[in-house]
Amino acid sequence: MLRLLWAASVRTRYFLRRYMPTNILLDLIRTRRGLKWGIPAMLLAAPYLLAASICTNLIANGGPGWLNLLVILFIWNALKFLIIGPVSLVLLFRIRIHEAAERRRVRRQSEAMKSARYATIGA
Repeated sequence: MLRLLWAASVRTRYFLRRYMPTNILLDLIRTRRGLKWGIPAMLLAAPYLLAASICTNLIANGGPGWLNLLVILFIWNALKFLIIGPVSLVLLFRIRIHEAAERRRVRRQSEAMKSARYATIGA
């Protein structure tokens, strides 16, 4: 039974990760080229919060109860977009530090090779 539940949760996660638009967008933002779009993507939280507010008002005025599921979904997606902004900044900062260190390492190696060539020519 536990194995069946585990397999079902893995397949559900795979499906949601692969085909849901917000997850696709968040995966694209987490790439090296997409990290710069983390802060603007935070603005996408506003329409989700607006939709959650509208659904909440509909529920309060006697709307169907299944709208509660949409409220949860909208709030969850808004939180994902609010969190990706600071996370993308941290990831971009770490990658730029790593790239700068790599450039320094390559420059030092090339300078060492130049000095080794000049040492062999002068000897």
